Amino acid sequence: MHLMDWGNYPVVDTTLLRPRTIDAATEVVTRAEHLIARGLGRCYGDTALNASLVVSAEKLDEMLDFDPSTGLLVAQAGVSLAEILDAFAPRGWFLPVTPGTKFVTLGGAIASDVHGKNHHLAETIGRHIAWCDVLTAEQGVLRCSPTEHPELFHATCGGMGLTGVILRAAIRLVRVPSVWIRQQGYKARNLEEIMDAFDTYAQAPFTVAWIDCLKRGPAMGRSFLMAGDWADPDSLPGKQRGRPFAVPAVRERNVPIPFPSVVLNPLSVRAFNALYYAKAPRGTSESIVSYNAFFYPLDAVHNWNRIYGKRGFTQYQFAIPREAAKEGLPQILDRIAASGQGSFLAVLKLFGKQTTFPGNISFPMEGYTLALDFPITRALFPVLDELDAMVLDYGGRLYLTKDARMSAATVRRGYGKALDAFLEVKSRYDPHNKFRSLQSQRLGLGGAAFLLHNDHAVAAL
Repeated sequence: MHLMDWGNYPVVDTTLLRPRTIDAATEVVTRAEHLIARGLGRCYGDTALNASLVVSAEKLDEMLDFDPSTGLLVAQAGVSLAEILDAFAPRGWFLPVTPGTKFVTLGGAIASDVHGKNHHLAETIGRHIAWCDVLTAEQGVLRCSPTEHPELFHATCGGMGLTGVILRAAIRLVRVPSVWIRQQGYKARNLEEIMDAFDTYAQAPFTVAWIDCLKRGPAMGRSFLMAGDWADPDSLPGKQRGRPFAVPAVRERNVPIPFPSVVLNPLSVRAFNALYYAKAPRGTSESIVSYNAFFYPLDAVHNWNRIYGKRGFTQYQFAIPREAAKEGLPQILDRIAASGQGSFLAVLKLFGKQTTFPGNISFPMEGYTLALDFPITRALFPVLDELDAMVLDYGGRLYLTKDARMSAATVRRGYGKALDAFLEVKSRYDPHNKFRSLQSQRLGLGGAAFLLHNDHAVAAL
C-alpha cells in the first residue's frame, strides 16, 4: 500500500499491520526482518515509514489503570492524547506536557519526546513518564524507567522508535482547576519586541507566539504572543463558573480534498499574514478560552494538511541557543523572507533548560525554537540546505519528528556526542538494526547499507 505521514511527503510502498493485542504485536515484531512502529501518523516526514513493514500501535488503545491519589495513568501505547483528555479533563486532570495536536498516540509522544508551550517549566513528556514497556529486538519486553534499564529509557524517549516498540507506559497526569485558560495576548511590532515579550511573560506557565516570517525591514518578526495559565473557577464568567470542568464542544471543519498548488503562493501567504496580524488586538489583551482553543487550534480543522496540495509539505523546526538568537534569528528570518518560501503557520517558542541524560537525543535546548510549514517545490530543498547551515553555525539543531530531508552530516553536527551515545545504546539493544525507518536509513542511524541524499528527493518531484 501507499503510505505517508502527515506532511504527505514522502510516499512509500509498504505493508502496514495493526495488531490488536500485545501478543500479536510481539509475534509480528519477532518474525520481521526489519520494521518501524507507528502511531497515528502525525509525524511530518519519514520517521514512521519503512519500505518493508510498518507496525501501527493504534489498535493497542486500552487504558489499564489510574491512581487518583497520584495521577498515574497506565495505558497501552496506542491510546491517543485526545482519548486521555476526553476521559480525564472532565475529572480535573490534564497532560503534563502536550504538543500542538492531541491526535497523537502516547507511544508516539514518547518516541518524539514531545514538548509543549510549558517547556520552560515542565521540559518534555519524557520527564513525566514513570516507566514504559519496550519490545526490544533480542531481549523481548523490557520495562524501563529512570532507574530500571535507564539507558534504554532515555534512548527511547526521543529515539524515534529505533530502540524498539513501545507497548505500554505510565504517565503522571496533573491536576487543573478548570478546563479553561486565562490567555494574555501581546502584539509585537518586530522581532526585538517579541523576544522582550517572552522575557516579560517568563513566569506564565504557557507561552507561544505566531510570527510573520515574510516581513522584512523594521517590521521583521512582527508577532502575536499568547501567554496562558489555568483559570480558577471563581474567575470564570456565568455558567462556566458553576461547571469549570465542562468541556465546550469544538466547532469542527474539514478540508475534503487537496488544494490546487496555485492557491498557496507568496502573495496568498503574505495576505494571510497581513490579515492575521491586523486582526490581533493592539497592545495587550486578555480573554478566557477553552483548552482546545489554546493548545489545539488546528485540530478543529480535519485534514488541514491537504491545504498544501498533492505534493505535500514539510515542517521545518529548529532550535538555537538563547545567546545566539539575537543575531541568528534575524539572519534566518531574512533568508526565509528573501526566498519567498514563507509559511503562514510559523510558531515561535522559548525553551527553558533541558536536562540531559546519556543516550537521550531529545530536541529542545535552552533557547528559541521556530517551526514553519513549507509546501514541497523544486526550489525548496536548496533553501532548506542553506537554513541548515545557518542553524548549525549558530549552535542549533533540527527536530527529527518534523524532518523529511536533512543530511546525515546535519544531524551528526546538530546532536554531537549525544547522538554517539544514543547509537551505542541502540547497537546494544538492536545489534542487527531491526528497527529502522526511511529517516534512520537516510541519516545513517543504525548502520544502514545506504543513504538517501537530498538530490534524490528533488529528482523525484
